[in-house]
Amino acid sequence: MPRERTRPIFTPRTPPPQGQPPSREIFPAMGEAGVFALLEEFYRALGETEIRDLFPEDLVAASQKSAAFFVQMLGGPPLYSQRYGPPRMRQRHLPFEIDAAARDVWRRTFDAVLETAPERHGFPAEHLPGFRVFLDEFSAWMVNAE
Repeated sequence: MPRERTRPIFTPRTPPPQGQPPSREIFPAMGEAGVFALLEEFYRALGETEIRDLFPEDLVAASQKSAAFFVQMLGGPPLYSQRYGPPRMRQRHLPFEIDAAARDVWRRTFDAVLETAPERHGFPAEHLPGFRVFLDEFSAWMVNAE
């Protein structure tokens, strides 16, 4: 049986994110429904970008999986771990070829959605800067291709 070819996996020069996690004040302000609505809006926006092919056909289902991660990350119930097991996000993203350009599109798209997140989803505006720092560090660690 022939061996499946594998692509080289790029490892960022920086260590995994060790900075501040997002504020745990975000979840009580938004609630589970707000986090899920924010992530659905984000995934629908990703569907209009040049990285659309990195995501499953059902963007709403994909957004719900991501929302479960963010609910857990923001101090809500451990939805992601209960439904899918330990997050291990870098490992889960390895099957997808994510380069710096794809990361930039992902970040720009998330930034655009965050612009109206306080009004549309109850995201506390005072926590946007820290959340953006978290997203920047997190997304840098997901890059796995040059």
